[in-house]
Amino acid sequence: MQKERFKKLVGKKILVTGGAGFIGSNLCEELIMLEAEVTCLDNFATGHKYNLDAIIDHSNFTLIEGDIRDLETCHKACAGKDYILHEAALGSVPRSLNDPITSNEVNVSGFLNMLVAARDAGVKRFVYAASSSTYGDSEKLPKVEDEIGKPLSPYAITKYVNELYADIFHKAYGLDTIGLRYFNVFGRKQDPNGAYAAVIPKFVIQLMNHESPVINGDGTYSRDFTYIDNVVQMNLLAITTENKNALNQIYNAAVGDRTNLLELTHLLKTHLSKFDPEISKVEIKHGPNRVGDIPHSLASIDKAKHLLGYDPKFKIEEGITEAVEWYWENLRPVKL
Repeated sequence: MQKERFKKLVGKKILVTGGAGFIGSNLCEELIMLEAEVTCLDNFATGHKYNLDAIIDHSNFTLIEGDIRDLETCHKACAGKDYILHEAALGSVPRSLNDPITSNEVNVSGFLNMLVAARDAGVKRFVYAASSSTYGDSEKLPKVEDEIGKPLSPYAITKYVNELYADIFHKAYGLDTIGLRYFNVFGRKQDPNGAYAAVIPKFVIQLMNHESPVINGDGTYSRDFTYIDNVVQMNLLAITTENKNALNQIYNAAVGDRTNLLELTHLLKTHLSKFDPEISKVEIKHGPNRVGDIPHSLASIDKAKHLLGYDPKFKIEEGITEAVEWYWENLRPVKL
């Protein structure tokens, strides 16, 4: 059913902002496989050109090196496009706490530039990366789209503002939008390096180097870890849905299950030990909780199932199996 639905993307002109990043590059590759005409806009602040190696020379792929903070660049990138998948952002709660101004410039001003350019270009649909951080201090589990709390970080504020702007652009200008609140996405191409690396790739690289990962807190904080292929599926469903009721909505992009950090490190050690038995002996350390972190995150995916036809294929263990194999094949230390 979904394969037939995605065939309508053949020949469609699609812009992926942040297309050299983790999620964006996976979307670009999948869209090229589906024979869409893909343009990537990226300034390589956090993305990498090597993420595009598999498609960089493809006749249906175009790369624009530019910044969404520049409106002229946004207009150039959006011209003639059917759909936009907006992935460009400065992620990370700690990054936003350390530098709230730049996070706001990229995530709010840059987002607004993209909405204006999309409106002016007359695109059919604008699908954007929202965030589970929008749920803020709400303690209710599972997280349901229309019940949020107060934001706990500058990053969370920027992503909530995105949702408000998208709603206004539909009501004021008729631009159809869909927001996908990503829940701890992981998988191939996720960067393990840098101060703001996500927990899974960071822990994988540390374990492959026989270094002890440091869990923030006692390890009981839990997350709805969501494998990249589930998120790719949601984006494709969002740009192909013909259900009018599915448009101009916010959806949880998740798997609907949660894993705490102790369970996560056990899974990583178990699967990595298949390649290197010494990893099973690496000890786990603990540090202080991070400012702005919420204790638990678990999404309801009922709305996405009902309105978009979402059907996640990868639970945490299947996703970890795939991700660990990718990291081992592509990033394992030379000494191993």
